[in-house]
Amino acid sequence: MVSVVRAFENLCYTGVVTNQRDHIDKPEPRWQALLAFLAVGTIYLALPSQLIVGPIWLLPTLIVVLVVPTVISHRMGKRSLNRALGLIINGITTLALIASVGLLVRALPSHKETPLELLRSGALLWLTNVIVFALWYWRLDGGGPTLRNEQNKFGSTSFLFPQMQIPHDERAQFECMRWRPRFIDYLFVAFTQSSTFGPTDAPLLGRWAKVLAMIQIFISLSIVILLISRAVGVL
Repeated sequence: MVSVVRAFENLCYTGVVTNQRDHIDKPEPRWQALLAFLAVGTIYLALPSQLIVGPIWLLPTLIVVLVVPTVISHRMGKRSLNRALGLIINGITTLALIASVGLLVRALPSHKETPLELLRSGALLWLTNVIVFALWYWRLDGGGPTLRNEQNKFGSTSFLFPQMQIPHDERAQFECMRWRPRFIDYLFVAFTQSSTFGPTDAPLLGRWAKVLAMIQIFISLSIVILLISRAVGVL
């Protein structure tokens, strides 16, 4: 009986079973990132054919083909394989995004698209830019979601989120004693950076995050400038 009680206490101490306020709850859910990948593939299908490199089905097919073993490797605990597949998917979607933006720039002087079609294409690419870089931030921060879950560290190593700026003795009242970011937090960072062309509530700490942010902001700014220049041309 004593051994059972001690085993239960050990579980509580290691964080497997606990109701303490500073406990980080269950591992970070992956379905949000999975939906983000599928959203990128769906958006790609909605783009005009002149803004797509190769067959229209190629990118969505690659995403599905790579996502399946990524999920399986995560379930099986194959960390290295899971991380490698995740980076490959991120890289493919990023290259597809850059190629589509390049084709949009090239197609602009020809006036082949109507203003409404151009606005729609620009909005889809802008949204894709947000999702793609949110996935990058989620994948790379703190070594990735798996390592972040294992280390159980507070906050982030590459972004200064608002929760991290709250004094330690005041975190309990905000229920963020052992807070760490989830995918939705990285999505918000990417969205605000694409909207304001710079970091907002979460300053960047990591150099890799700053480099990716510059690329993301440049793509977003390019899309907006293209749309404005075409609108002025039409007027």
